[in-house]
Amino acid sequence: MGEAVVGCKLSCDVGRGAECELEGGECLEQAARDSSRAMNFEEDLMPRQLPVDDWDTIEDFDPSVPPRTSQEYLKRVQIEASRCPEVVVAKIDPRKLKRNQTLSGCQPAPAGFSPSLRWQQQQVANFSILRQSIAKHRNHWKSQPLDSNVMLPTLDDEEGWKKFCLGQKLYLGSSVSPLTNEPDNPGIDYVQVGFPPLLSIVSRMSQPTVFNALEYLINWFGDKKLYPELGRWLYALLACIEKPLLPEAHSLIRQLARRCSEVRAKLENPEDTELSAVNLLICLVARYFEQRDLADND
Repeated sequence: MGEAVVGCKLSCDVGRGAECELEGGECLEQAARDSSRAMNFEEDLMPRQLPVDDWDTIEDFDPSVPPRTSQEYLKRVQIEASRCPEVVVAKIDPRKLKRNQTLSGCQPAPAGFSPSLRWQQQQVANFSILRQSIAKHRNHWKSQPLDSNVMLPTLDDEEGWKKFCLGQKLYLGSSVSPLTNEPDNPGIDYVQVGFPPLLSIVSRMSQPTVFNALEYLINWFGDKKLYPELGRWLYALLACIEKPLLPEAHSLIRQLARRCSEVRAKLENPEDTELSAVNLLICLVARYFEQRDLADND
């Protein structure tokens, strides 16, 4: 019947008086019924689950005043829904598009550079124990006071997180002397050498903060080597990612594994200290977070 009404409208409008498929008042009545169905099309797709009377007027609607009854609450939901725009345009952060994304897997390891399956299984077991410990003691470490010089950057402060994790010397390209002292040594200037990923720090980081910090460090890692300061933070942030993985976390860790494989492919000596670090990160992404297509074969 729907096709007949469409055909009738076309013959009446376009055919300039051509004979209609329906006679006289039947055509008008059918068109009116079809128009009514079209007006209620959205309601037919999503029928009301609760009987709520329509508002007689919305002039007195004040969203700042809390509803007094359940009926008034549901009516407020109706009004707010009616005020939502039919088309919404997403605001895309151009900073996240500055690097070309690739869907390819990891580059294969050169001969003699890939770890054994037994080594990978041991690393996954150790990583799992660490994650369980963090989850168990998160509330305890979160309640511990931070030192006066520890100021966590805001969520969107990319420069601040890079300097906080890596230190100004490394981030700005200056030479960094090895850290041989203990983290609680007051003689260390953490602003210059970077704050270590202490449990009292990472336990305070929400999942969006973990994702952002990980993204900032991966972007910085895009054209540099895997420095120890960077490796420690990447490992700690992976330990804080909750499972099941959210889409943004899934994309980030795969990007990290691909970058590590690129660094490994350029190494010339299997005794390079950087090799075990990149192998570890690739192993955790592929084996623990179940990105099997990125895994190194035994």
